[in-house]
Amino acid sequence: MKITFLIIVMAALGIACSTPLETHHSGMSENVLTAQVDDSAKIVKTEAEWRSQLSEEQYYVTREKGTERAFTGAYWDNKKSGDYHCICCDHLLFSSDTKFKSGTGWPSFYEPAIASNVGEVIDRSHGWTRTEVVCTHCEAHLGHVFNDGPVPTGLRYCINSASLKFKKD
Repeated sequence: MKITFLIIVMAALGIACSTPLETHHSGMSENVLTAQVDDSAKIVKTEAEWRSQLSEEQYYVTREKGTERAFTGAYWDNKKSGDYHCICCDHLLFSSDTKFKSGTGWPSFYEPAIASNVGEVIDRSHGWTRTEVVCTHCEAHLGHVFNDGPVPTGLRYCINSASLKFKKD
């Protein structure tokens, strides 16, 4: 009974996409954003501006670092060819060429389309160390990256559909 309850709670919190793996970048200090862009290229909006632009779920995921429920997002099972852009600022993040079926219920990619558009921040919010993935232009929370992905990188960028906008080829 306790195990069943624990599994239900973990699923509700999105733990399936939050396996406590070591980060793939050793020596990274806490809250360091990699692949930063020039401050003049940063997109800064007020909370009210973000709320007017985004749906409730998009705001929760991208601005409050939330997680959508597994197998509910628009792109977890998308097999179309195209590119995935940031829902907040429209910068290119991932390509369908690097998308793979991870079985987690979230879109998964083994590398960004443009590395400088995707940054990483150490995340210790759930009692273990993970690597948060963010858009470097608007600092939108996208998801997390783990070391259990396929070749050639061995990485799994586990991304919330709510943080993405798909543009079909």
